[in-house]
Amino acid sequence: MRKAELPVVKDIVLLGGGHAHVSVLRNFGMFPIQGLRITLISPEADTPYSGMLPGLIASHYTFDEAHIDLGPLAQFAGARYLETHVERIDPELRLIHCADGRPPVPYDVLSINTGSTPVFDPAFELQRDVIPVKPVSEFLMHWAALKARVLAEPSRRIGIVGAGAGGIELLLSMQYALAKEKGVDPGKGPGLFHAFTRDDVILKTHGAKVRDAFRAALSARGVTVHSGFDVRRADATGVSDDTRDVTLDEVVWVTGAQPPTWFADSGLDVDARGFIAVDDRLRSTSHPDIFGAGDAVSMAHDPRPKSGVFAVRQGPVLAHNLRAKVLALPLRKYKPQRSFLSLISTGDKYAIASHSGWSVAGEWVWRWKDHIDRTFMDRFNKLPRMVDKPDATTPVVADVPEEIALTQAPDAMRCGGCGAKVGSATLRRALAQLPGLMDARDDTTRGIVLGVGDDAAAIEVPADRLLVQTVDSFPAMIDDPFVFEQIAANHCLGDIYAMGAKPHSALVMVSLPFAADAKREADLVVCPACSIAWE
Repeated sequence: MRKAELPVVKDIVLLGGGHAHVSVLRNFGMFPIQGLRITLISPEADTPYSGMLPGLIASHYTFDEAHIDLGPLAQFAGARYLETHVERIDPELRLIHCADGRPPVPYDVLSINTGSTPVFDPAFELQRDVIPVKPVSEFLMHWAALKARVLAEPSRRIGIVGAGAGGIELLLSMQYALAKEKGVDPGKGPGLFHAFTRDDVILKTHGAKVRDAFRAALSARGVTVHSGFDVRRADATGVSDDTRDVTLDEVVWVTGAQPPTWFADSGLDVDARGFIAVDDRLRSTSHPDIFGAGDAVSMAHDPRPKSGVFAVRQGPVLAHNLRAKVLALPLRKYKPQRSFLSLISTGDKYAIASHSGWSVAGEWVWRWKDHIDRTFMDRFNKLPRMVDKPDATTPVVADVPEEIALTQAPDAMRCGGCGAKVGSATLRRALAQLPGLMDARDDTTRGIVLGVGDDAAAIEVPADRLLVQTVDSFPAMIDDPFVFEQIAANHCLGDIYAMGAKPHSALVMVSLPFAADAKREADLVVCPACSIAWE
């Protein structure tokens, strides 16, 4: 990680490790901004590339080849990585509330590139036995179990609900993988495949030549296609619409997309389906300090389907606009392409290309697709060498001078003496946000702590007690301050427990980054003291 030449004065937080945000991280790694801190929040450290998911299912790619490791990418960008779920955001206070009990994460500029989940009509009779394709990490676990069941019972009937490009490509890849395991040709088992679509045709958004090619491929593989089938019930026994029932043993759901409910619950402008409404700068229409891309957003001015290709194209524009926001520069418009090239595989190493009614097919098309996908992934898994120290051309957050001036107040003076401690006012404000720490006069077993914020603490201990003291310290090995303070607290408490003692009090030493007063205060709230439970 690069050494900071100026204090942290601005925070950009990236929610989600989607296709657009990986481009943002690479961009800021290549061209850092002094005075800016970046934080990535994602529940999973490995983000899948949607273009390679069918190839992963078909065993053409390994897990690592089809995923971007967010840890090294965040480190390359000089960003903190917090592996946690988001419950909601408070756009008025600029706080992000997470699911694991950590204090809220503050931001100055926020970007949202989280994934979506398959959409289910509230009227559906849907059971938990149905396997949704998103999130991908859960689907991969379901796929391993499904594959084992089908290999053990080759006559099992498998239904794929959704016959767009994603659904058909996934079906053919699953079929190919199962056939390869048995050493037979695709279409000769194991498993009997069915595809369901509410439309009259498969791959409705593609040209007639592409649809004809895939109809022929499905027919040759023995796949039964159910057109005009609006699924109203789906469970472990099969699916049905208003008039028909189809018996199945496995149901995989690959249709539609819906956002997390916290988008709307947080007070952001959303569209009719609940996706974040953004303008042509990828900026929230209700909160100008919030940006978004990919499946998370809806462009009211120019609607587009949910597709990874748009998130990939949005990445460079999003990176530019986040950079421009903190540097007080003009934002750039995102102009989505009217048409784009689709390369759709048939499970084996054969693919069909589709673009504006034009279509070609062959093994060479799959090799073309493979080259494009691997080149894209190499941008994030084979990172260039970082520059250790920024040069004179490195941009600086636009309002650094003013904020540095604010940090020169007596309470916030950066001093190297007395342990280089933060000012007492900063410490008091941080402790005030941690219930119970400012008032330690709660019982006689803990004693009385006096002089909070002074250079030393006085502790009264009951006369019939023996005080066991220890000191422990080690450097952080991860960027997530909340997780590290839990590790540190448990490590230090182990010395007390090893002596058969009960924790009584703690003297906490926290090393903070060079930052503006408000940033240090926010970091202090996540200090080791907040996770120590003595009772």
